[in-house]
Amino acid sequence: MFSYITTITLLSLLAIGAGVATILENDFGTSTARVLVYSHWWYEVVLTLTSINLIGIMISRKMYKKFNGRTLFHFSFVVMLLGATMTRYMGYEGIMHIREGKTQSDMVSLEPYIIATIEKDDKTYKATFQKEFSAIGDNSFVWTMGYGDKSMTISMSDYKFVKDGQSQTNIVGMDITIGDETKNITLSGTRGATGEKQKLEFSSGEKVALSYGSKMMSVPFAIRLNEFALDRYPGSDAPSSYASEVTVLDKDIKKNYRIYMNSTLKHGGYQFFQSSYDQDEQGTVLSVNNDPGTTPTYIGYFLLTLGLLMNLFDSKSRFSRLSRYIKQSVGLFAIAMMALVSQPSYAQDNQTDENRTDENRTEYFKTFKQNSTEVSKMFGQLVVQSSMGRMKPLDTLNQEIVQKLTRKSSFMGFSADQIVLGMLTRPEMWGDVKMITIKTPKLKKFLGIDESRKYIAFNEVFIDGEYKLAQQSKKANALSPNHRGTYEKDILKIDEKLSIAFQVFQGNLFRIYPQDTNGSNNTNNKWSNPIDAIQNFTGQNQEVVEQMTRGFVGSVVDNNWEKAKQYLGFISMYQHKLGGDAMISYKLVRAEIFFNKLGIFPNLTLLYIFSGLILFGIAFVGVFRQKNLSNKIFATILVVLGLLFVAHTFGLGLRWFISGHAPWSDTYESLVYIAWSAMFAGLFFFRRSIFALSATVTMAGIFMFTAHLSGIDPQITNLVPVLKSYWLTIHVSVITGSYGFLAIGAMLGFVVMVLFIARDDKRPHIDKTIYQLSAINEVALIVGLSMLVVGNFIGGVWANESWGRYWGWDPKETWAYVSIVVYIIVLHLRFIKPLNNPFVFAVASTLAFGAILMTYFGVNFYLSGMHSYATGDPVPVPTWVYVLCGLVFVVIAISSRKRELKADF
Repeated sequence: MFSYITTITLLSLLAIGAGVATILENDFGTSTARVLVYSHWWYEVVLTLTSINLIGIMISRKMYKKFNGRTLFHFSFVVMLLGATMTRYMGYEGIMHIREGKTQSDMVSLEPYIIATIEKDDKTYKATFQKEFSAIGDNSFVWTMGYGDKSMTISMSDYKFVKDGQSQTNIVGMDITIGDETKNITLSGTRGATGEKQKLEFSSGEKVALSYGSKMMSVPFAIRLNEFALDRYPGSDAPSSYASEVTVLDKDIKKNYRIYMNSTLKHGGYQFFQSSYDQDEQGTVLSVNNDPGTTPTYIGYFLLTLGLLMNLFDSKSRFSRLSRYIKQSVGLFAIAMMALVSQPSYAQDNQTDENRTDENRTEYFKTFKQNSTEVSKMFGQLVVQSSMGRMKPLDTLNQEIVQKLTRKSSFMGFSADQIVLGMLTRPEMWGDVKMITIKTPKLKKFLGIDESRKYIAFNEVFIDGEYKLAQQSKKANALSPNHRGTYEKDILKIDEKLSIAFQVFQGNLFRIYPQDTNGSNNTNNKWSNPIDAIQNFTGQNQEVVEQMTRGFVGSVVDNNWEKAKQYLGFISMYQHKLGGDAMISYKLVRAEIFFNKLGIFPNLTLLYIFSGLILFGIAFVGVFRQKNLSNKIFATILVVLGLLFVAHTFGLGLRWFISGHAPWSDTYESLVYIAWSAMFAGLFFFRRSIFALSATVTMAGIFMFTAHLSGIDPQITNLVPVLKSYWLTIHVSVITGSYGFLAIGAMLGFVVMVLFIARDDKRPHIDKTIYQLSAINEVALIVGLSMLVVGNFIGGVWANESWGRYWGWDPKETWAYVSIVVYIIVLHLRFIKPLNNPFVFAVASTLAFGAILMTYFGVNFYLSGMHSYATGDPVPVPTWVYVLCGLVFVVIAISSRKRELKADF
């Protein structure tokens, strides 16, 4: 019972069960996952046995005799499990709906119940039976409800689970028996919502009403909603924040509170948090939580964090021993030559021959390129309002447009500002420019263009005003993403790009004109594009806007660049005069334009990848040649990597300044941040090993490369209300920072397996390198796991402060928990003698990173939940993912032939 084999077995059951539950929840609903795993007796038994096993091991190893970090953080898990048990069996949740000016003390339960009411002889009897149904498995039950001196028996006759998109409904057939009479009834309902009542009447006089769903509950005080307030981002329907102004009425107590995202109301042992609101914005929906397990859980969090920190600084801990081993034994290998790497050149279609069919066209592009530089820069400095309300320089929008159309930041020698300025002012010229990327040969053939071409012109897709791809686009849209081939995907991409180009030609994307809010109903400071402004503005504003717009466009068309500058100055003055609070400062505009011009992150991607490959070449050649790297060369490597890291840090800081929030709020930003954390880990913790530095830079390059894939949007966006929390900032920074350390561990594990393949009796020094890298790997995993655990539990604090509960089995938090368990298993395999060797550790540390990838990518794009971006059909898994997985398993299989190597530390 107290062996490490039992520990690993129990932990494996916990991880596998939770992982499977997230998939069940995605396919069959939350109730199925709860019934079969989270709330099932078998999972609770495993949790209990794990706690008993942990306590037993602590006693058998006499850990209680020493007060150190190791004892503290192991004991903290027992305390947290105690808190979780109290939450599970003593806590409850509900939902309270209040309209403005109304007072409420009732709420509906989150848990579903069978609710029965019996009327007999002028008496009413009520009872509830907590029952949650699973879409798969056995749901049968028998419930006997007593009333007076008689009883009613309810049993299930049949069950059907119905899922329609995100909506899930349980349809339950029940047999109702009173005495010798049995009747059948069908109830429908779901978790978190009240069910419709069904009525029966028995021959013995009983009138029975049954429903399935949430039951009515109450709190021992009342809450009055004084006002519900919702603020939106300027010019957008997207909420910036929303709050409920309430008064708590509890006997002689009358106190006002403001409930909003990340600020809950705590009173009488209950927590109320802002969950949702009525569509007419005249009512609020509050989630209610009563959880006596919060205090012991928080104590467990504190003990855990303190214990992990103490462990890192304890001179007798495993972490310290490994650190000393690394300092004593890590050697730096080198080669005496450096490879020259030339930057690849990218060929592009010769656009000018076909686009310059006459002297006027040729002269226009020549003159425009030479003379529009200053005006286009001023054009890019105007402020534009995005559809989601973010205020940004027009330069940013222009970069996004050109990148979308051409997959480049500039094209044919024109800057993004020049291209968009040209498209806006001379659409008849730019409509013939081949600048829209096209890939599929089949689509090129359908459009009747040469298969060698990489670009098409806007006008090539139209014949006499008819869109050539109309039917093809309709068919492609009708297919689910999993059934779309490259042809269909390219059609949809071309369709999107043509739509963007058309909107640029029409000026619809450029919301550059604020409206004078005095005397108007534009209370949300929504800005307008030139056409809408000319049509909808009134009085002097309309006249000024029309004059500025027509004057600017006419000046550019007439090549009167000085006059165009004057009109741009007038437009800028107009923005600052009427822009109000939505207008951003010149400082922010200049900073964002500077950020755009630098292109820090795309450039770092290539530098990281090439640097990583070069360093791996140096490291492997050094192993086989057994030559030490000179101090000057190694110092040069560190300086170069240090400069890349400084540039990366500067880029993150500049993006933080521009956006106004920490740069890890979406997929793109978090990937860039993980790459940063990997570089931080390598340079500050593992810089003594050329292999560790190689793994560091390579993993940073991989994450940066992933961030710049076409499916990930790099745009800076506004935050949704729930993400405006300092707890969230700490949570995300710590937990994604841990991914950098764990990624280095995975890469080092893979490198060690490659070294196992190269093992030979003639090269005994390879074994020494394996030991060194294994020690570095374990240190990386210890730090990474510590950060992952602390970050995950800080997330629990954020969740509790935001919506009144610290754990809800959301797929993201569940897979974070699975990842923690997986890495605990990896770091404890050494206590099982047959598994205590470098090969097993290398394989385990490499495969364990799959849990992190599932936490980050799998949940985001394939499972539904609060942290998820998945809507509708999941995105197909890219082919390269299968290839990479296959490569890993091939390397494992080949390296296993030479796996016999005992542990050295």
